Amino acid sequence: MKKFLLIGCLILITACQSSNPTLVPEFAPTVTLPPTLIPATTAPTFTPAPTDTPIPIPPPRYFTDEFDTSSAFWQFSQTGGTTDPLTTFENGTLRIDIASADTWHLGIHNANTYSNVFVRAKVSANAAGSAGLICRYDESKGWFEFNIDSEGTYSLLLGQWLAPGIAKYIPIATDGSSQLGIGNVNYEIGLFCQDNLVNLYVNEVLLRRLDVTNYGLIEGNIGIAVSSYQQAPMSAVFEWVKISEE
Repeated sequence: MKKFLLIGCLILITACQSSNPTLVPEFAPTVTLPPTLIPATTAPTFTPAPTDTPIPIPPPRYFTDEFDTSSAFWQFSQTGGTTDPLTTFENGTLRIDIASADTWHLGIHNANTYSNVFVRAKVSANAAGSAGLICRYDESKGWFEFNIDSEGTYSLLLGQWLAPGIAKYIPIATDGSSQLGIGNVNYEIGLFCQDNLVNLYVNEVLLRRLDVTNYGLIEGNIGIAVSSYQQAPMSAVFEWVKISEE
């Protein structure tokens, strides 16, 4: 009887155990963290795309500048005076306005150098100074400068730079002419540098032929010149400048 009761209890215990639910272990959900951002120590560098800077196209060796547009080949400089002259390309002209007295303004065309060259220009100016042309301009050696002033005289000068903005002038020849009037300047002027000679023209009439052998200038740029004397202001207008062989 005890054996039977023991077996029955064992069966009951086994049944009780088998009736309990099976426990499934729980797992924490997987959390995906955002990537760690590392701050940049330097700002990113952007290299701009290269841009092409237009290169001025030089004119032919012999040409006429009618000043329809400005040109990078005209280089202007000043000697004397208390204010800077104003240079403008307008309405097919090159205009130079000088507000102060005793001021000299040079415009050098630096595209080409010449030994023998004929420079001509149509120029008008008020009665307060002079206007002229330049040949064989060499910054280190000097230049020849032919001027016509409002007093009815002309001159050929040797110009030389002593320092930036400071020049000296040595007269080679100065004279009057029946071709020139007193008052406003309005002429076609010409300067022909030919071997050892310099020829001076007004309205296609030869004023003077001068031997310049002793001055040592054999080659250089061409240019223009405008100056004010004790009177001011001074204004000059160049309608055109022509460079030719003869």
